[in-house]
Amino acid sequence: MSWRPRLVALDIDGTLTPVGSNDISPAVQAAITRATDHGAHVVLCTGRSLIGISEVAAKLPASYAVCSNGAVWWDPALREVTKRVTFDPGPTIKTLQALLPNAVFAVEQTGVGNLSLGEFLPGDLWGTTTQVTFEEISVPTSRLVMRWLDHTPAELSFALRELELPGVEWSVDHTEAWLTAVPLDVSKGSALDELSTRLGVTPADALAIGDGSNDVEMLTWAGLGVAMGQAPAHVQAIADEVAPTVLEDGAAQVLNRFFP
Repeated sequence: MSWRPRLVALDIDGTLTPVGSNDISPAVQAAITRATDHGAHVVLCTGRSLIGISEVAAKLPASYAVCSNGAVWWDPALREVTKRVTFDPGPTIKTLQALLPNAVFAVEQTGVGNLSLGEFLPGDLWGTTTQVTFEEISVPTSRLVMRWLDHTPAELSFALRELELPGVEWSVDHTEAWLTAVPLDVSKGSALDELSTRLGVTPADALAIGDGSNDVEMLTWAGLGVAMGQAPAHVQAIADEVAPTVLEDGAAQVLNRFFP
């Protein structure tokens, strides 16, 4: 095969690991290692917060990590945050509170954990969680998450079908009744576009693999965008191709084509 990606952008949950897990199969780890051995820049691109990727990142030879849907960049070599974009979550929280009774909210404290308005389910949040008031949670943050307790993803999507949230980019998870909001004009795709320019790589030289709504911009940005086999229909529809599922090590099967 003549084409080989110079940059490989990889979602984590549902792509490298089962959702919410830090377990990466040996096949996926080996495939990613081969990609870096061939000189590709491997970039982890996730909706997780920085502290939420620590265990996964420690297992992989990634060049960079783009966290919080593009709002926080981490350089593993320097072991530091190289970019962080924030917004005021207060207006978004107020809008969602009025629309979704029983919703709980958390804002990211980068590298520490979260400030939480309401009680999340065990395992929902990474790092230290501090319960606060509305006034205390309304501070600049890179990432706001919301869970609608006792509801399904389909119910949440239906409730938000006509929602407008000015000043933020937002997406709904397809496995939980969960919403993530980040600063306006920030996405995995926009972050990769800026990062790739710094690396001297064009979108045509990039491979991206993901499975969620927050991966759409990334998949359409890359020269080859691959949706995982369990991705929702609208994500598969915008991808260039569809891989096997995460349980079938789909990401490894794609990478093995280019980095044998």
